[in-house]
Amino acid sequence: MSSANAKLGTSRLYDVEGWVSVVTGGGTGIGLMIAQAFANNGARVYITGRRPEVLEQAAKTWGKSLLNPRGQIIPVPADVTDKKSIEHLVNEVSKNEKHVDVLVNNAGVSLGTSTVEKGDESAQALKEQLWNEELSDWETVYRTNVISYFFTTAAFLPLLSAAAREGHTGSVINVSSMSGITRTSQHHFKYNVSKAATIHLNTLLAQELRRPGVKVRVNSIAPGIFPSEMTVGESDDKNKSHMEVPPDYGEKKGIPAGRPGRDEDMAQTALYIASNEYLYGQTITIDGGYLLEHP
Repeated sequence: MSSANAKLGTSRLYDVEGWVSVVTGGGTGIGLMIAQAFANNGARVYITGRRPEVLEQAAKTWGKSLLNPRGQIIPVPADVTDKKSIEHLVNEVSKNEKHVDVLVNNAGVSLGTSTVEKGDESAQALKEQLWNEELSDWETVYRTNVISYFFTTAAFLPLLSAAAREGHTGSVINVSSMSGITRTSQHHFKYNVSKAATIHLNTLLAQELRRPGVKVRVNSIAPGIFPSEMTVGESDDKNKSHMEVPPDYGEKKGIPAGRPGRDEDMAQTALYIASNEYLYGQTITIDGGYLLEHP
């Protein structure tokens, strides 16, 4: 009976010790939260991004005081919007690892805003607001938030498939967004459209990668408002972003939880998705109830 109970302990349910993880956009924001979640529980985590100094700072700051001595945060610069750079990233990881247990596609951008408000604008006024969008910005956002996820996943498939063993499969976690689910534009059409595409890409990849010859699970996290360079505009000297949370924050933002997301909220979700071998093709929204107010 004790052995049957032992498998239900949290140390077994979310055991990622000795795992290998790759996190794109892992130097700041949500990517760093997820990287810390795996590394503090004994995984070797390769963080990647276009800014080497940011990656080095993240590894230096957070990699030396991990809760589990087997954990590591390893910086590898790469641009996931460039196929050659993605191939270089895979090759660098392959030098030290024979498989990858978890790939987290997290790199993302949001360029500019659309000053669209629900109101009494004329058709001409609304046309001008929408027409001022730049085609190049749409292409940049889509290239990072959708296309990079596709090609990064494809490049890591052999390493992810090699993680398969009894009771365990390689896993892809795509970081999408509640913005890809809500029917409101939130003043950034291109970002919301790209994240909706990310969610559909997640479904398609889950369908294709489940095949017996591959055996890789694919799921998505759709975060609500979390402190990051995208939402705040900057990071501190520890690569962390901070949000001012006045007493009426939840009411103003329409968030029943009354606050933005925290590191531990993201960590719990990432560890759950990575560890649950019965989870396939799902998008898990972690938004503090935002979509209840903004469906």
